[in-house]
Amino acid sequence: MRLFLGLILLSFTITSLLIVPFINFLYRKKFLRKKQTTHDFLGSRTPIFDKYNQGKAGTPVGGGILLVAVMTGLFLLTLLVLNYYQAHISVCFSLNKEINIILFSLLSFGLLGFFDDLKKIFKIKKQGIFGLRLKYKFALQWFLALIIASLLYFDLGISIVNVPKLGFFDIGIFYIPLAAFIIVAFTNAFNITDGLDGLSCGLLVIALFAFSIISFQILDIPMAVFSAIWIGVLIAFLYFNIYPARIFLGDTGAMAFGSTMAIIGLLLGKIIALAVIGGIFIIEISSSLLQMLTKTVWGKKLFRAAPFHLWLRDQGWEEPKIVSRAWLVGIMLAILGLWLATF
Repeated sequence: MRLFLGLILLSFTITSLLIVPFINFLYRKKFLRKKQTTHDFLGSRTPIFDKYNQGKAGTPVGGGILLVAVMTGLFLLTLLVLNYYQAHISVCFSLNKEINIILFSLLSFGLLGFFDDLKKIFKIKKQGIFGLRLKYKFALQWFLALIIASLLYFDLGISIVNVPKLGFFDIGIFYIPLAAFIIVAFTNAFNITDGLDGLSCGLLVIALFAFSIISFQILDIPMAVFSAIWIGVLIAFLYFNIYPARIFLGDTGAMAFGSTMAIIGLLLGKIIALAVIGGIFIIEISSSLLQMLTKTVWGKKLFRAAPFHLWLRDQGWEEPKIVSRAWLVGIMLAILGLWLATF
């Protein structure tokens, strides 16, 4: 516990010292959000989105670059220090394999998001919806997710799904498509939720505290260390990301964090708890999928706007009100998820 709390303070301090110079760097390099005429997944104009988001143009994008860099460096440094002092590191799986999977998830999806950020910010030609063409982005996400899911199954031997009250079910090779689906779903869910200042990162901090408690229960030190570092950098980032935001996460952070959040849940063996703890993210992506489905099947939208947080904005809710209440709901979902994880 002392190490966990110390790492939160350390990562918070390092990120706090770096973030203002980094914001200034993004301004100098003109890595800023541009005014956009946006379209939904079916190519239709989304004027409601434009109405509430054009005021965010000119704000630096790319906070995820700094956060991913700090997390990676501090995580590796912490493990090296623990190894140097020959500290006992309890872990549920092979230490090196677990670390490799966590870092590969963070960095591979982060690089995919970074490329998408570059295309959006600098308006590289032949870009699609929000940067990369949707079909290419989606295909690359599935490619990376299948690699990670295969590592979970073949390298770590994970194939069991725990359903509270019903027990454990070994689904064998079918674990790979299930895990890949969860990774892709949370990657896009986090990206969609990252539409209001402070919304996605605040919910992620809440979720990580819940995952940390589970990590302590099963004595997985690398997972607890990684979560502590992640929490610290997010709190420092949130100071500048809450309304009105001075910096945005960008796809680099959104894709890296969404996928890695799913990986943490899978490594902990708590798929149901992951779904509950990340319930707001699921609501957000489900509302977008329902919007797309109803428009495809019936030719009309189910909501005036999607995802759910944009619908609330259209109903007259102020941005800080939506975010703060989403955090409160996220806290209760995290408690419910922890309770289910005890079965």
